[in-house]
Amino acid sequence: MPPTPVKPLTPSDLLHPMLAALMTVIVNYGGTFVLVFHAAKMAGLSADATASWVWSASIGVGLTCILLSWATREPIITAWSTPAAAFLIIALPTIPYSEAIGAYLISALLFIALGLTGYFEKVVKLIPPGIAAGLLAGILLQFGIGAFAAINVEPFLVILMITGYLLLRRFAARYAVVGALLLGLSFLFIQHRIDLSSIELAVAAPVFTSPTFSWNTLLSVALPLFLITLTGQYIPGMLVLRNDGFKTSANPILIFTGLGSFLFAFFGSHAMNIAAITAAICTGKEAHEESEKRWIAGVIAGVLYIVVGIFGVTLAALFMVFPSSFIAALAGIALLGTISSSLSSAIADPASREASLITFLVTAANISFLGIGSAFWGLIIGLAAHFLLTATFPKNNAAPNTADKTLHELDS
Repeated sequence: MPPTPVKPLTPSDLLHPMLAALMTVIVNYGGTFVLVFHAAKMAGLSADATASWVWSASIGVGLTCILLSWATREPIITAWSTPAAAFLIIALPTIPYSEAIGAYLISALLFIALGLTGYFEKVVKLIPPGIAAGLLAGILLQFGIGAFAAINVEPFLVILMITGYLLLRRFAARYAVVGALLLGLSFLFIQHRIDLSSIELAVAAPVFTSPTFSWNTLLSVALPLFLITLTGQYIPGMLVLRNDGFKTSANPILIFTGLGSFLFAFFGSHAMNIAAITAAICTGKEAHEESEKRWIAGVIAGVLYIVVGIFGVTLAALFMVFPSSFIAALAGIALLGTISSSLSSAIADPASREASLITFLVTAANISFLGIGSAFWGLIIGLAAHFLLTATFPKNNAAPNTADKTLHELDS
Protein backbone atom coordinates (compact mmCIF):
# COMPACT_ATOMS: atom_id res chain seq x y z
CA MET A 1 0.00 0.00 0.00
CA PRO A 2 1.76 3.22 -1.11
CA PRO A 3 2.07 6.03 1.44
CA THR A 4 -0.36 8.92 1.23
CA PRO A 5 1.11 12.06 -0.43
CA VAL A 6 2.05 14.82 1.97
CA LYS A 7 -0.15 17.32 0.12
CA PRO A 8 -3.08 16.78 -2.27
CA LEU A 9 -2.31 17.08 -5.97
CA THR A 10 -3.79 19.83 -8.12
CA PRO A 11 -3.80 20.23 -11.94
CA SER A 12 -1.00 22.79 -11.65
CA ASP A 13 1.12 20.14 -9.89
CA LEU A 14 1.16 18.11 -13.11
CA LEU A 15 2.54 20.77 -15.49
CA HIS A 16 6.21 20.91 -14.51
CA PRO A 17 6.59 17.18 -13.76
CA MET A 18 5.01 16.47 -17.15
CA LEU A 19 7.42 18.78 -18.96
CA ALA A 20 10.40 17.41 -17.03
CA ALA A 21 9.34 13.87 -17.97
CA LEU A 22 8.93 14.88 -21.62
CA MET A 23 12.43 16.40 -21.70
CA THR A 24 13.84 13.27 -20.08
CA VAL A 25 12.28 11.06 -22.76
CA ILE A 26 13.37 13.37 -25.61
CA VAL A 27 16.97 13.49 -24.35
CA ASN A 28 17.07 9.71 -23.84
CA TYR A 29 15.72 8.75 -27.26
CA GLY A 30 17.26 11.65 -29.16
CA GLY A 31 20.63 11.49 -27.44
CA THR A 32 21.46 7.89 -26.54
CA PHE A 33 19.09 5.46 -28.28
CA VAL A 34 21.08 5.77 -31.48
CA LEU A 35 23.57 3.41 -29.77
CA VAL A 36 20.91 0.70 -29.64
CA PHE A 37 20.19 1.08 -33.36
CA HIS A 38 23.93 1.01 -34.08
CA ALA A 39 24.42 -2.14 -32.00
CA ALA A 40 21.47 -3.84 -33.73
CA LYS A 41 22.92 -2.94 -37.13
CA MET A 42 26.38 -4.24 -36.19
CA ALA A 43 24.80 -7.51 -34.99
CA GLY A 44 22.91 -7.88 -38.27
CA LEU A 45 19.52 -8.01 -36.56
CA SER A 46 16.36 -7.97 -38.65
CA ALA A 47 13.93 -5.06 -38.59
CA ASP A 48 11.54 -7.13 -36.44
CA ALA A 49 14.25 -8.01 -33.93
CA THR A 50 15.34 -4.37 -33.75
CA ALA A 51 11.74 -3.23 -33.19
CA SER A 52 11.43 -5.87 -30.45
CA TRP A 53 14.57 -4.47 -28.77
CA VAL A 54 13.01 -0.99 -28.80
CA TRP A 55 9.70 -2.41 -27.53
CA SER A 56 11.22 -4.40 -24.67
CA ALA A 57 13.61 -1.68 -23.49
CA SER A 58 10.91 1.00 -23.59
CA ILE A 59 8.12 -1.05 -21.96
CA GLY A 60 10.46 -2.39 -19.29
CA VAL A 61 11.82 1.05 -18.44
CA GLY A 62 8.30 2.50 -18.42
CA LEU A 63 6.94 -0.12 -16.02
CA THR A 64 9.87 0.13 -13.60
CA CYS A 65 9.64 3.95 -13.66
CA ILE A 66 5.95 3.84 -12.77
CA LEU A 67 6.13 1.10 -10.12
CA LEU A 68 9.20 2.42 -8.31
CA SER A 69 8.12 6.08 -8.38
CA TRP A 70 4.58 5.24 -7.24
CA ALA A 71 5.72 2.90 -4.46
CA THR A 72 8.42 5.18 -3.05
CA ARG A 73 6.83 8.58 -3.81
CA GLU A 74 10.24 9.60 -5.13
CA PRO A 75 11.27 10.29 -8.76
CA ILE A 76 12.92 6.94 -9.53
CA ILE A 77 13.82 7.36 -13.20
CA THR A 78 15.01 4.20 -14.91
CA ALA A 79 16.59 3.80 -18.34
CA TRP A 80 18.40 1.36 -20.57
CA SER A 81 22.12 1.14 -19.92
CA THR A 82 23.85 3.59 -22.26
CA PRO A 83 27.45 2.42 -21.57
CA ALA A 84 26.29 -1.18 -22.01
CA ALA A 85 24.75 -0.31 -25.40
CA ALA A 86 28.08 1.22 -26.45
CA PHE A 87 29.85 -1.95 -25.30
CA LEU A 88 27.44 -4.15 -27.29
CA ILE A 89 28.33 -2.35 -30.53
CA ILE A 90 31.67 -4.12 -30.26
CA ALA A 91 30.53 -7.34 -28.56
CA LEU A 92 27.41 -8.38 -30.50
CA PRO A 93 29.05 -8.96 -33.90
CA THR A 94 31.34 -11.60 -32.35
CA ILE A 95 28.68 -13.88 -30.78
CA PRO A 96 25.38 -15.53 -31.75
CA TYR A 97 22.37 -13.39 -30.83
CA SER A 98 20.88 -16.20 -28.70
CA GLU A 99 24.06 -16.19 -26.58
CA ALA A 100 23.73 -12.42 -26.16
CA ILE A 101 20.21 -13.00 -24.75
CA GLY A 102 21.71 -15.56 -22.36
CA ALA A 103 24.31 -13.00 -21.27
CA TYR A 104 21.55 -10.43 -20.61
CA LEU A 105 19.77 -12.95 -18.37
CA ILE A 106 22.90 -13.76 -16.35
CA SER A 107 23.71 -10.07 -15.90
CA ALA A 108 20.14 -9.43 -14.69
CA LEU A 109 20.38 -12.27 -12.16
CA LEU A 110 23.60 -10.76 -10.80
CA PHE A 111 21.80 -7.46 -10.16
CA ILE A 112 18.93 -9.23 -8.40
CA ALA A 113 21.42 -11.13 -6.22
CA LEU A 114 23.32 -7.93 -5.39
CA GLY A 115 20.08 -6.22 -4.38
CA LEU A 116 19.08 -9.14 -2.15
CA THR A 117 22.41 -9.06 -0.29
CA GLY A 118 22.01 -5.38 0.64
CA TYR A 119 25.73 -4.67 0.22
CA PHE A 120 25.33 -2.07 -2.52
CA GLU A 121 23.24 0.22 -0.28
CA LYS A 122 25.92 0.02 2.42
CA VAL A 123 28.58 1.05 -0.09
CA VAL A 124 26.50 4.01 -1.28
CA LYS A 125 26.01 5.23 2.31
CA LEU A 126 29.78 5.26 2.90
CA ILE A 127 30.40 7.84 0.15
CA PRO A 128 30.85 11.36 1.65
CA PRO A 129 28.31 13.93 0.36
CA GLY A 130 31.03 16.18 -1.08
CA ILE A 131 32.52 13.30 -3.08
CA ALA A 132 29.06 12.34 -4.36
CA ALA A 133 28.35 15.93 -5.41
CA GLY A 134 31.74 16.21 -7.16
CA LEU A 135 31.09 12.97 -9.02
CA LEU A 136 27.68 14.14 -10.18
CA ALA A 137 29.01 17.53 -11.27
CA GLY A 138 31.80 15.83 -13.24
CA ILE A 139 29.36 13.51 -15.00
CA LEU A 140 27.03 16.34 -15.96
CA LEU A 141 29.73 18.86 -16.91
CA GLN A 142 30.06 17.43 -20.41
CA PHE A 143 26.38 18.15 -21.01
CA GLY A 144 26.71 21.72 -19.79
CA ILE A 145 29.71 22.25 -22.05
CA GLY A 146 27.88 20.53 -24.90
CA ALA A 147 25.06 23.07 -24.74
CA PHE A 148 27.46 25.93 -25.45
CA ALA A 149 29.70 23.95 -27.82
CA ALA A 150 26.63 23.41 -30.00
CA ILE A 151 26.86 27.12 -30.86
CA ASN A 152 29.64 26.13 -33.27
CA VAL A 153 27.14 24.01 -35.22
CA GLU A 154 23.81 25.83 -34.79
CA PRO A 155 24.59 29.36 -33.53
CA PHE A 156 21.14 30.92 -34.04
CA LEU A 157 19.19 27.98 -32.61
CA VAL A 158 21.35 27.52 -29.53
CA ILE A 159 21.77 31.25 -28.78
CA LEU A 160 17.99 31.66 -29.04
CA MET A 161 17.42 28.81 -26.57
CA ILE A 162 20.06 30.06 -24.11
CA THR A 163 18.85 33.65 -24.31
CA GLY A 164 15.26 32.58 -23.79
CA TYR A 165 16.31 30.48 -20.81
CA LEU A 166 18.18 33.38 -19.19
CA LEU A 167 15.36 35.87 -19.69
CA LEU A 168 12.78 33.51 -18.29
CA ARG A 169 15.13 32.57 -15.46
CA ARG A 170 15.20 36.25 -14.54
CA PHE A 171 11.48 36.98 -14.78
CA ALA A 172 9.70 33.60 -14.60
CA ALA A 173 12.19 31.05 -13.27
CA ARG A 174 9.81 28.09 -13.15
CA TYR A 175 9.27 28.29 -16.92
CA ALA A 176 12.88 28.83 -17.97
CA VAL A 177 13.68 25.31 -19.20
CA VAL A 178 10.23 24.86 -20.73
CA GLY A 179 10.60 28.17 -22.56
CA ALA A 180 13.94 27.10 -24.02
CA LEU A 181 12.35 23.85 -25.24
CA LEU A 182 9.43 25.64 -26.91
CA LEU A 183 11.65 28.32 -28.47
CA GLY A 184 13.93 25.67 -29.95
CA LEU A 185 11.03 23.65 -31.35
CA SER A 186 9.40 26.78 -32.81
CA PHE A 187 12.66 27.75 -34.52
CA LEU A 188 13.04 24.29 -36.06
CA PHE A 189 9.43 24.17 -37.27
CA ILE A 190 9.64 27.66 -38.80
CA GLN A 191 12.77 26.61 -40.69
CA HIS A 192 11.12 23.33 -41.75
CA ARG A 193 13.98 21.45 -40.09
CA ILE A 194 11.78 18.67 -38.69
CA ASP A 195 10.60 16.36 -41.47
CA LEU A 196 7.85 13.99 -40.32
CA SER A 197 6.72 12.90 -43.79
CA SER A 198 8.68 9.64 -43.78
CA ILE A 199 7.45 8.50 -40.35
CA GLU A 200 4.60 5.98 -40.35
CA LEU A 201 2.85 4.95 -37.17
CA ALA A 202 3.05 1.19 -36.64
CA VAL A 203 2.59 -1.00 -33.58
CA ALA A 204 5.68 -3.00 -32.59
CA ALA A 205 5.45 -6.76 -32.10
CA PRO A 206 7.78 -8.39 -29.54
CA VAL A 207 9.95 -11.21 -30.86
CA PHE A 208 10.85 -13.99 -28.39
CA THR A 209 14.41 -15.34 -28.60
CA SER A 210 15.41 -18.56 -26.80
CA PRO A 211 18.66 -18.00 -24.90
CA THR A 212 21.75 -20.12 -25.17
CA PHE A 213 24.72 -20.06 -22.83
CA SER A 214 28.48 -20.46 -23.10
CA TRP A 215 31.43 -19.83 -20.85
CA ASN A 216 32.91 -17.52 -23.46
CA THR A 217 29.81 -15.29 -23.47
CA LEU A 218 29.59 -15.38 -19.67
CA LEU A 219 33.13 -14.02 -19.35
CA SER A 220 33.22 -11.75 -22.39
CA VAL A 221 29.69 -10.29 -22.32
CA ALA A 222 27.66 -11.03 -19.16
CA LEU A 223 30.27 -9.98 -16.58
CA PRO A 224 31.43 -6.85 -18.46
CA LEU A 225 27.76 -5.91 -18.98
CA PHE A 226 27.15 -6.23 -15.23
CA LEU A 227 30.24 -4.24 -14.21
CA ILE A 228 29.78 -1.51 -16.83
CA THR A 229 26.15 -0.97 -15.84
CA LEU A 230 26.93 -1.07 -12.11
CA THR A 231 29.75 1.47 -12.26
CA GLY A 232 28.45 3.61 -15.11
CA GLN A 233 24.75 3.77 -14.20
CA TYR A 234 23.81 2.50 -10.74
CA ILE A 235 26.47 4.31 -8.68
CA PRO A 236 26.01 7.75 -10.27
CA GLY A 237 22.25 7.17 -10.50
CA MET A 238 21.93 6.57 -6.76
CA LEU A 239 24.12 9.59 -6.06
CA VAL A 240 21.79 11.74 -8.19
CA LEU A 241 18.94 10.75 -5.86
CA ARG A 242 21.01 11.36 -2.74
CA ASN A 243 22.20 14.75 -4.03
CA ASP A 244 18.58 15.94 -4.28
CA GLY A 245 17.68 14.64 -0.84
CA PHE A 246 15.91 11.37 -1.70
CA LYS A 247 16.65 8.44 0.62
CA THR A 248 15.12 5.37 -1.04
CA SER A 249 17.29 2.30 -0.52
CA ALA A 250 19.23 1.04 -3.52
CA ASN A 251 18.25 -2.56 -2.78
CA PRO A 252 14.65 -2.55 -4.12
CA ILE A 253 15.81 -0.52 -7.13
CA LEU A 254 18.42 -3.15 -7.96
CA ILE A 255 15.92 -5.98 -7.47
CA PHE A 256 13.09 -4.41 -9.52
CA THR A 257 15.29 -3.25 -12.40
CA GLY A 258 17.13 -6.58 -12.35
CA LEU A 259 13.82 -8.41 -12.52
CA GLY A 260 12.67 -6.15 -15.35
CA SER A 261 15.93 -6.76 -17.20
CA PHE A 262 15.46 -10.52 -16.79
CA LEU A 263 11.85 -10.60 -18.02
CA PHE A 264 12.40 -8.36 -21.04
CA ALA A 265 15.78 -9.84 -22.02
CA PHE A 266 13.92 -12.62 -23.87
CA PHE A 267 12.66 -9.93 -26.27
CA GLY A 268 16.00 -8.16 -26.76
CA SER A 269 16.35 -5.62 -23.92
CA HIS A 270 20.01 -5.58 -22.88
CA ALA A 271 19.82 -3.96 -19.41
CA MET A 272 17.65 -1.51 -17.53
CA ASN A 273 18.82 0.40 -14.49
CA ILE A 274 18.37 3.57 -12.55
CA ALA A 275 19.14 6.57 -14.76
CA ALA A 276 21.85 9.09 -13.93
CA ILE A 277 21.97 11.98 -16.38
CA THR A 278 18.31 12.11 -17.40
CA ALA A 279 17.23 11.39 -13.82
CA ALA A 280 18.69 14.73 -12.76
CA ILE A 281 16.10 16.50 -14.93
CA CYS A 282 13.30 14.99 -12.83
CA THR A 283 14.87 15.01 -9.35
CA GLY A 284 15.65 18.75 -9.15
CA LYS A 285 13.55 21.86 -8.61
CA GLU A 286 12.79 22.17 -12.32
CA ALA A 287 10.45 19.17 -11.97
CA HIS A 288 8.61 20.69 -8.99
CA GLU A 289 9.42 23.20 -6.27
CA GLU A 290 8.16 20.73 -3.66
CA SER A 291 10.39 17.66 -3.56
CA GLU A 292 7.57 15.42 -2.30
CA LYS A 293 5.71 15.94 -5.59
CA ARG A 294 8.56 15.16 -7.98
CA TRP A 295 7.61 11.49 -8.05
CA ILE A 296 4.88 12.52 -10.49
CA ALA A 297 7.60 13.11 -13.11
CA GLY A 298 8.73 9.50 -12.69
CA VAL A 299 5.23 8.14 -13.28
CA ILE A 300 4.63 10.38 -16.31
CA ALA A 301 8.02 9.47 -17.79
CA GLY A 302 7.10 5.80 -17.40
CA VAL A 303 3.83 6.33 -19.26
CA LEU A 304 5.66 8.12 -22.09
CA TYR A 305 8.19 5.29 -22.37
CA ILE A 306 5.37 2.76 -22.64
CA VAL A 307 3.68 4.79 -25.39
CA VAL A 308 6.95 4.90 -27.32
CA GLY A 309 7.42 1.17 -26.74
CA ILE A 310 4.01 0.27 -28.10
CA PHE A 311 4.83 1.95 -31.39
CA GLY A 312 8.41 0.68 -31.37
CA VAL A 313 10.87 2.23 -33.77
CA THR A 314 8.25 4.65 -35.15
CA LEU A 315 8.26 7.03 -32.19
CA ALA A 316 11.91 6.32 -31.42
CA ALA A 317 12.68 7.50 -34.96
CA LEU A 318 10.50 10.57 -34.31
CA PHE A 319 12.68 11.63 -31.39
CA MET A 320 15.79 11.06 -33.51
CA VAL A 321 14.50 13.55 -36.12
CA PHE A 322 15.56 16.39 -33.82
CA PRO A 323 19.00 17.83 -34.72
CA SER A 324 21.79 16.73 -32.38
CA SER A 325 22.56 20.36 -31.54
CA PHE A 326 18.99 20.85 -30.29
CA ILE A 327 19.27 17.75 -28.08
CA ALA A 328 22.67 18.90 -26.75
CA ALA A 329 21.40 22.41 -25.98
CA LEU A 330 18.22 21.11 -24.33
CA ALA A 331 20.09 18.60 -22.16
CA GLY A 332 22.69 21.18 -21.08
CA ILE A 333 20.10 23.84 -20.27
CA ALA A 334 17.91 21.39 -18.35
CA LEU A 335 20.90 20.31 -16.24
CA LEU A 336 22.36 23.76 -15.47
CA GLY A 337 20.61 23.96 -12.10
CA THR A 338 21.81 20.50 -11.08
CA ILE A 339 25.40 21.24 -12.15
CA SER A 340 25.34 24.49 -10.15
CA SER A 341 23.97 22.91 -6.98
CA SER A 342 26.35 19.94 -7.28
CA LEU A 343 29.41 22.19 -7.57
CA SER A 344 28.19 24.22 -4.61
CA SER A 345 27.73 21.09 -2.49
CA ALA A 346 31.10 19.71 -3.56
CA ILE A 347 33.04 22.67 -2.16
CA ALA A 348 30.78 23.44 0.81
CA ASP A 349 32.72 21.39 3.37
CA PRO A 350 36.35 22.62 3.76
CA ALA A 351 37.43 19.22 5.12
CA SER A 352 36.49 17.36 1.92
CA ARG A 353 36.76 20.24 -0.56
CA GLU A 354 40.03 19.20 -2.20
CA ALA A 355 39.07 15.54 -2.49
CA SER A 356 35.69 16.55 -3.94
CA LEU A 357 37.46 18.78 -6.47
CA ILE A 358 39.72 15.88 -7.47
CA THR A 359 36.63 13.68 -7.90
CA PHE A 360 35.06 16.33 -10.10
CA LEU A 361 38.17 16.79 -12.26
CA VAL A 362 38.85 13.07 -12.77
CA THR A 363 35.23 12.41 -13.70
CA ALA A 364 35.01 15.44 -15.98
CA ALA A 365 38.22 14.35 -17.74
CA ASN A 366 36.15 11.46 -19.15
CA ILE A 367 38.97 8.94 -18.82
CA SER A 368 38.47 5.27 -19.59
CA PHE A 369 40.84 2.63 -18.19
CA LEU A 370 40.54 -1.17 -18.32
CA GLY A 371 37.26 -0.70 -20.18
CA ILE A 372 35.68 1.13 -17.21
CA GLY A 373 34.40 4.70 -17.54
CA SER A 374 35.34 7.87 -15.71
CA ALA A 375 32.46 7.76 -13.19
CA PHE A 376 34.05 4.74 -11.51
CA TRP A 377 37.59 6.12 -11.56
CA GLY A 378 36.46 9.54 -10.38
CA LEU A 379 34.80 7.89 -7.39
CA ILE A 380 37.75 5.60 -6.58
CA ILE A 381 40.41 8.32 -6.89
CA GLY A 382 38.24 10.82 -5.01
CA LEU A 383 37.70 8.40 -2.13
CA ALA A 384 41.44 7.63 -2.03
CA ALA A 385 42.22 11.36 -1.90
CA HIS A 386 39.61 11.87 0.83
CA PHE A 387 41.15 9.06 2.91
CA LEU A 388 44.71 10.37 2.53
CA LEU A 389 43.68 13.94 3.38
CA THR A 390 41.39 13.23 6.34
CA ALA A 391 42.41 9.89 7.88
CA THR A 392 44.07 10.01 11.30
CA PHE A 393 47.10 7.77 11.64
CA PRO A 394 48.36 6.43 15.01
CA LYS A 395 51.30 8.34 16.43
CA ASN A 396 54.46 6.59 17.56
CA ASN A 397 54.33 6.97 21.36
CA ALA A 398 56.86 4.23 22.11
CA ALA A 399 59.22 4.87 25.04
CA PRO A 400 62.76 5.94 24.09
CA ASN A 401 65.41 3.23 23.95
CA THR A 402 66.91 2.63 27.45
CA ALA A 403 70.50 2.64 26.15
CA ASP A 404 69.96 5.94 24.34
CA LYS A 405 68.49 7.44 27.52
CA THR A 406 71.49 6.35 29.60
CA LEU A 407 73.98 7.84 27.09
CA HIS A 408 72.00 11.08 27.10
CA GLU A 409 72.20 11.27 30.90
CA LEU A 410 76.01 10.62 30.86
CA ASP A 411 76.54 13.35 28.25
CA SER A 412 74.63 15.84 30.36
